[in-house]
Amino acid sequence: MNHIKEQSFSLFRLYVVYILIIGIFGYYAFRLFDLQIMQGADYLARADDNRTITISTQTQRGIIFDRNGIVLARNVASYNVVITPANLPSDDGDTQEVYRKLSELISVPVNMGDTSPETVKNFTPCITELGIAQVVVIGDTNAPYSPIRVKCNIDSRLARVILERANDLPGVGIEIDPIRDYPTGNLTSEIIGFLGPIPAIDEKYYRDLGFVARRDKVGYAGIEASMQEILGGRNGRRIVEIDVAGKELRNVVEPIEPIPGKNIKLTIDTRLQIAARESLIGNINFWNNLLGKIRSTNGVVIAMNPKTGEVLALVSFPNYENNRMARIIPAYYYNQLQADPTRPLFNHAISAEHPPGSVFKMPAAIGALNEGVVTLEQELIDPGKITILQKFSPNDPGIPIDYVCYDPNGHGRVNFMRGVALSCDVYFYKIGGGYQNEVPEGLGIWRIGEYARALGYGRISGIELPGEMDGLIPDPTWKRLNVGENWATGDTYIATMGQGYVLSTPLQVLISAATLANDGKMMKPTLIKEILDSEGNVIETNPPKLVWDITKDPLINVYDKNFMTTGEKKTVAPWVVQKAKESMRMVVENGTATKVFEGKLDIPSAGKTGTAEYCDDVAQQQNLCQRGSWPTHAWYFGYAPYDNPEIAVVAFVYNGGEGSSVAGPIVRDVIRAYFELKTIDLGGGS
Repeated sequence: MNHIKEQSFSLFRLYVVYILIIGIFGYYAFRLFDLQIMQGADYLARADDNRTITISTQTQRGIIFDRNGIVLARNVASYNVVITPANLPSDDGDTQEVYRKLSELISVPVNMGDTSPETVKNFTPCITELGIAQVVVIGDTNAPYSPIRVKCNIDSRLARVILERANDLPGVGIEIDPIRDYPTGNLTSEIIGFLGPIPAIDEKYYRDLGFVARRDKVGYAGIEASMQEILGGRNGRRIVEIDVAGKELRNVVEPIEPIPGKNIKLTIDTRLQIAARESLIGNINFWNNLLGKIRSTNGVVIAMNPKTGEVLALVSFPNYENNRMARIIPAYYYNQLQADPTRPLFNHAISAEHPPGSVFKMPAAIGALNEGVVTLEQELIDPGKITILQKFSPNDPGIPIDYVCYDPNGHGRVNFMRGVALSCDVYFYKIGGGYQNEVPEGLGIWRIGEYARALGYGRISGIELPGEMDGLIPDPTWKRLNVGENWATGDTYIATMGQGYVLSTPLQVLISAATLANDGKMMKPTLIKEILDSEGNVIETNPPKLVWDITKDPLINVYDKNFMTTGEKKTVAPWVVQKAKESMRMVVENGTATKVFEGKLDIPSAGKTGTAEYCDDVAQQQNLCQRGSWPTHAWYFGYAPYDNPEIAVVAFVYNGGEGSSVAGPIVRDVIRAYFELKTIDLGGGS
């Protein structure tokens, strides 16, 4: 029995050993199957990652030209001194000799600072106070076969000297880095913009497009930003095999060559841009010197072809020098721009929203004629002042409020043409809000809004610049939601004048003028004329785009007697647009702009003056908002020739005072410059 028990026990131990052996081999077989079959692709990819790297080959950004081929933005070479640690002499004494020779050339100390972990963590090539030796130590630790920058943006002469002394400076080289250059500088910076590093919030988006963070730059403002996808191009790619030290051995696959960005030709005429900017700044300085104080500090001029929508000049003053941000964006300069109360980084032409004042009378003018509020020849009496009952509801007994004309003596009997020509305030009060039996029913705020929007107010135009604002055309619903009050009777009267809650951008004012000048056809404003390939061949044109024709497209909602929409829509009668144009011609011939234009412009023009009261944060801080004597912005828009317009111009001067005397001369100068340039071009001059 004992023998049987011992034999059973021995068999049991043998079985245990067999099971252990099978389990061990089974485990390793399973792990082998898992590693080679189940996870084989993953580990193969990891192995490839260890022996290969992907290198992004930087592309060339597209060039920006004006309509005549003048370069506005281009790429220039920036020369950087680099050292490849692995290529330095093996003897430490020889390496120190290389450092000394290089230090004499580039004025960077051989030794300065330390390579503590904190220093290495915050190290940024070229933006450091480390010496040559310390920079090389950091580079040798991270990637000995990768060049590390020692000094950036040296001049081309010094770069040639270093290249000529290559035998004396083993391991030292010159890296050519493309950077953006803006030949016209702040003349066009509000249009062109500038570049900056890829923002952290957009890093994934640009990485997916092949861009490299902390190397590649993208547009931050202007055309550089809005046309980034066209200008930016595509980086190339190389997948190379490397050894353990990071040295490149070979290309694993065929390299993908970079695709250069496309070039862009703008509609801007740089010569007209110069004339517009000089006139704006000159007139601002003239009035500041005449008054003996700094009254005006910023303004806008925009010129456009009303038949095509091509923007010929766009000036937002003050602006900034974009060349100062070509290589890096200096923190001190950027902070200085942001702290400036005149907001030079802000494009006032498309983003600033101001009360338009009397230039806004044109929507009310065409609306009153089109709706039959008044007839063309009907005369209204302007005694210099009218009194209305300010009511917030139909049952409100009201409070008498006086509304005065800019001429306290009034203009007497005024018809439509004379009302526009003289910019008669009382005439527009009456047609906008109505007045006793003389104008039983005014146009009203709802219909004023309809005609204003038909002329381009209260909407984004879609011009190719970032940051465009839509202005504000108020109505009772808007006021209840945003102000918490009912619409008051007086709100309609002052809105007719482009005051109160009404806001617009200078571009919107210009679009309204260009639409009337073009017989009711609104063209989409554009800065893009053509897209070119890297060889300069035109690959895409930008033909004029008609937004709508107010004489053919039913845009105006029809309202019943209770000012409720009926669901029907109407157009603006062509004769109404024609009479609006004739009245704007009278502004120049025998109206508020006669003194500015009479005998000073050979080309017949038309236009409208505007002097807009305002009380913003700046005016309040300066204690300028005194009842009855608020400060005013100066506006004027005009176009020429009157019978066949080629150019429409708006000028705006912040806190400029009277529109006719301050903004009017600017528009006149730009129109004159346009036709002088046209004569030169036709005559083959320069």
